[in-house]
Order: sequence, then structure tokens, then C-alpha cells
Amino acid sequence: MGPAAAATGELGRDIVRRIEALAAISETPDNLTRIFLSPEHRAAADLLLSWMRDAGMAAHLDAIGNVCGRYEGERSGLPCLMLGSHYDTVRDAGKWDGPLGLVTAIGCVADLHRRGRRLPFAVEVTGFADEEGVRFASTLLGSRAVAGTFDESVLGSRDSAGVSMRDALTTFGLDPDHTGAAARIRAELLAYVELHIEQGPVLEGLNLPVGIVTAIAGATRLAASLTGMAGHAGTVPMLLRRDALAGAAECIVEIEQFCRTDQDGLVGTVGYIDARPGATNVIPGQVSFTIDIRAPTDAHRKLAVTDIVRRIENIAKRRKLQLQLDVTHENRTVPCAPWLRSQISEAVAAEGIRAFELPSGAGHDGMAMIDVADVAMLFVRCRGGISHHPDEHVDPDDADAGARVLLRLIENFRPREVASE
Repeated sequence: MGPAAAATGELGRDIVRRIEALAAISETPDNLTRIFLSPEHRAAADLLLSWMRDAGMAAHLDAIGNVCGRYEGERSGLPCLMLGSHYDTVRDAGKWDGPLGLVTAIGCVADLHRRGRRLPFAVEVTGFADEEGVRFASTLLGSRAVAGTFDESVLGSRDSAGVSMRDALTTFGLDPDHTGAAARIRAELLAYVELHIEQGPVLEGLNLPVGIVTAIAGATRLAASLTGMAGHAGTVPMLLRRDALAGAAECIVEIEQFCRTDQDGLVGTVGYIDARPGATNVIPGQVSFTIDIRAPTDAHRKLAVTDIVRRIENIAKRRKLQLQLDVTHENRTVPCAPWLRSQISEAVAAEGIRAFELPSGAGHDGMAMIDVADVAMLFVRCRGGISHHPDEHVDPDDADAGARVLLRLIENFRPREVASE
């Protein structure tokens, strides 16, 4: 039985209203910034908790700052289908990345509650406290805590103002010595499903409001440093120069060309570069830059990283530059469970939408949640594929379509042992 009781557009309108209310909670009035354990983060958590309670859920803040709501099933204590996303943002953010999945899940539970509908399992909604990793440069903190993989050594990390994560948790009202209390066990969760904006242009190009995610691409990040010889811009002949910036430029173009020739979803980005000494009339003697490599499979990504590193080494050797190259981050590719994907496809088709599958190039909390549950994702179209930017936008009709699909999935959800029969 599908969610016939929800009038077309009702869920979408409610989602937009809540998205706007959350977007008003920001570090500055001119752009949306809501970072982990900030006063704005706490205000957003309190608002989300109130919405969860209004939707019929028992709600609380867990040991890492995740906002957690539980809607009991036909009897109390049943395993749950967990839904959710994150409620922190990048700086100067868009309003939909993260909150869309969270407020959509709350809206779906609210619809069940209005109709007095209880299911043969519990439904939990989790708003993960830190997915973006802006404040302490460590991503997926909220979902790692739930999955039981939180690294307590990061409690000593400090933000740009010198505040440690340990102290920030205390100020937030949490006990940094009990972060482990947020962990869940596999027996408690039937699955984890997240609705999220696509953050890309594929669905818009196909004129589809939603899409089913096949996998969350793994990522390798490297920090590169090239050291040559600084010198006077007017007196050192071109053939005698060891220009670190020119070498870095060649490396960057090589990375771009290598990834462009790949036909299987490989992407590479140099997102940061710093040249020293940074004077107009001085040949750069030292340059640092970052490399981000992503691919749909781990094998593909690892082979690409090996090839790119070899090419950079050859450039450095030919230009007589010293090279330092370190891996700073590595996340494995996370496949979305086929049994969950098939149920999402059924829900999409039942709403009269073509069921289209696509990978996610961006990271998501499912990358951590895979350690405690099978995961799946539903993408919602975003205008222009724009994300992490104030122009990020989801059409209300698309928000409504995503909510209707998610509600239909919830009401017809079959746990894995039932789905495989």
C-alpha cells in the first residue's frame, strides 16, 4: 500500500518551509555557515529535535551531537530502518546539502504519525553532526560515531581559533569522554537510507526528479610539495631556472589531461595551491598543492593514483625539483546494497518516474554507515548541478517527488531476509 493519504505537494511545501527555517540559523546573516559544535549548530539541533517530537518521535542529542529521533514500530524495541543526513554546512553554503535528506525523513515520519500508521519495524531519523569536516579537518565524525569507528585521537584536534574538539564538545553540553555511547550495533539497524541532492548535473540533463545511487565513489587525497630554487625574475636565464610553480603547473595540466582521457568516471582535482615566496619579481622556489582523485571503483582509483604519482615524479625529475608527496586521506568506495536499490527502484517506478541509476562522486555519511548496516541513497535533482554554493537549489516539486518516493519506500520496506525470499 502506498502513501495515498499524502496530498501531492503537501510534503514538498513542508520541506521547503523547514529548509528555509534551518537556513536562517547561520554564523553570519549574509551567507550560510553552520559548523560543528558552534552556537548556530546547537540552535539548529534544538529546532530539529522539536520537529522530531512534533512528528511523533522520541528525540535526543547523542554523545557526539547527532540529532536522533525514533518512531516505534508495532511494538517497542524493534530493529529500525535508519534515515537521515547531516545538518552541518561548509562555509558560504547552499541550504539543501544535508538538510534536505533530514527534513524529508522527518516529514515522512510525521505523515505516518498523522495517519496513526505503525510498521513492523521502527523508523529512526538521524541528523549527523559533522559530515563536512570544516572545523576540525576530519570528515564524517557524526556517522563514524554511530558506526563505532570514531577515532578518539581527533578529540585533540584544534580549530583555526585554537579550540580543541574536546573543549568544543564540553561547551556544546556533551561529555568528550563518552563519545563511544553514540555507537550502534548491526543488530539494531535493518538498513541505512539517505536522501540527498545529486550535487551534479546528470538528473537535470535527463529531466528526472530523482535517481537511485549505485555506489559512493572512493577518494584519495594527496599533498604535493615541489622545491626548486628561488631567484631574481630578471637575472636568471630561462634554461637555468628550477621554477617550482612552473613545475606545479605542468603537474596540474598532466592530472587534468590524464583524467579527461579516462572514460570510466575518473575525476581529478587540484583545489589548493600555494607558491612561495609569492613576490612578483621572484622565481617561485617552493609550491604546495593538493590532489583529489575519485573513481567508481577502488581498483580503478588506486591504479589511477599510481599512474598520476609516476607522472608527477617524472616531471619533478626532469625539472630538477625535489618532490614530497603524501597521502592525506583515503576512503574506500561504498556500494549501495542491491536489495535496497531494487526497493527504491520499485518506489520510484510506482510514483510514475523512470528508475535511473547513477554513482555518487561526492562523499556521504553512508561511507561510514556501511560498517554497521547495508546502505542506499536516493538522489534528488538540483538546479544546474550546483552544490556547496549559495545558488544551490531544489525545485519544490522535486523535493515533493523525493519525499513521496521515500515515504513509499518506508511503507513498503522489506528487511533483507524478507526481500531475498
